[in-house]
Amino acid sequence: MSGAGDALYTRRFPAEDAAQVAWRAALWRVLVDDFFARFLPRDGCVLDFGCGGGEFLQAVRARRRIGADARPSLRDRLPPDVEFLVARGVTLPELADSSVDAIFCSNLLEHLPDRGALLELLGEFGRLLAPGGRLLVLGPNLRYTGVAYWDFFDHVIPLTEKSVAEALAGAGFEIERLIPRFLPYTTVGAARTPLALVRLYLRLPLAWRVFGAQFFAVARKPDARPRDQLR
Repeated sequence: MSGAGDALYTRRFPAEDAAQVAWRAALWRVLVDDFFARFLPRDGCVLDFGCGGGEFLQAVRARRRIGADARPSLRDRLPPDVEFLVARGVTLPELADSSVDAIFCSNLLEHLPDRGALLELLGEFGRLLAPGGRLLVLGPNLRYTGVAYWDFFDHVIPLTEKSVAEALAGAGFEIERLIPRFLPYTTVGAARTPLALVRLYLRLPLAWRVFGAQFFAVARKPDARPRDQLR
């Protein structure tokens, strides 16, 4: 990422605001423990592509945790037991085929330069995932954000839950779960919601239909083994 991009993210998520940084870390612990953990193998390898400050990975319990991001400076924000890779483009040649059991990708796809790059990234995810591995994708849904989708300068590709599902299917993934409205749009500039309310929100899907503006998709890489060997 260019220096201008680094400056943009620094202004958006100021590291010097210790209270906000601590709240985001606590928020992600709740999100992982109360929701995302059910899709992640504790004895496997989890990759967060576009890991940012690493809040998701720090909350995950897994045998191996890997963060990848275009900003090398983020390495210093991760604990020593989390591996870090600099993502130059949409590939991670350092990782072998079928070496990852789950991939998390949050609020990234809309930042890619074009749909070709998005499809290339999904192809890379398919290469990295072991058969039966899961891809978890979270992102803003233009259908529910409205024009606020474009309030972030680096949003490029307009996406809805349907267009993402179509892209995933075209890349060979099987859709296990698709939630059009899940989390609210953004925490940038928002008040720090009490964590007890976050836990309650995660247990009330009806509330998602009112406040949710991000889609969530769980896609699975098909297992190549014959069906009679899958049991």
